[in-house]
Amino acid sequence: MPRILNMDILLTALAPAIWGSTYYVTTEFLPPGYPITVAMLRALPAGLLLLLIVRQMPSPAWLGRVFILGALNFAIFWVMLFITAYRLPGGVGATVGAIQPLVVILLAHHILGSPIRILSVGAAMAGLGGVALLVLTPQAALDPIGIAAGLGGAASMALGTVLTRKWRPPVSLLTFTSWQLTAGGLLLLPVALWMEPPLPALTGTNIAGLTYLGLVGAAFTYLLWFRGIARIEPAAVSALGFLSPATALTLGWILLDQQLSPLQILGIAIILASVWISQRPPQKPRLATATP
Repeated sequence: MPRILNMDILLTALAPAIWGSTYYVTTEFLPPGYPITVAMLRALPAGLLLLLIVRQMPSPAWLGRVFILGALNFAIFWVMLFITAYRLPGGVGATVGAIQPLVVILLAHHILGSPIRILSVGAAMAGLGGVALLVLTPQAALDPIGIAAGLGGAASMALGTVLTRKWRPPVSLLTFTSWQLTAGGLLLLPVALWMEPPLPALTGTNIAGLTYLGLVGAAFTYLLWFRGIARIEPAAVSALGFLSPATALTLGWILLDQQLSPLQILGIAIILASVWISQRPPQKPRLATATP
């Protein structure tokens, strides 16, 4: 595999690996019960800060597309994610969301004309199984609304990934990221004001958590994520998302003294293997050697 491609994969993989810390930061640093408000504060200030840096607004021709991408990648995805978290045990929600790479493979085929590779499908199925081993428990319960929200969130992020690859404006990646974060935050703002009470007075710990989620967990990571989408096949990028639950569980083991079962360790191994397989470039057909 070329060295440049290796670096692209490693930089892109940082994004879901860092996203895996979101659960720890949210539970340990932020006040409970404000998921949509936190999502809005994660996106909007980071987007506005980047806008102040790039000082470039989208043209009228791109404004609609930017809000569509902001809705798919942030507003709809995060709201569906929180509904899933409230309605389903974490294991079921994570497993439902893990279908996203399969959805990306199908959407990329229909929208971008990308071929459906058996290896990519197999890696996505293996990663889904790894996530199931990682987080499912015998007590996992099913809720129709939670399942529908999980599927909707996975479809939203999958379509956002594919359309981000298809719609690439003639601006810097930093500018494109700032537009999407700001649009997603603006869409989340009325939802947060309508559905949740005002935040209590924030402590220094709360502010540190929000700063981390905004600057590192949103601005920095989505810059890497969108960079990866522009350089790597969508199916390969989406498969890197399996690293997020693996990181979350590992952080729980390191920082919260949570125990890992043998099945969970197996799940992490399967996820890492599926991610590695998904990044393998397609084999070029060999030319037949002419016989004299």
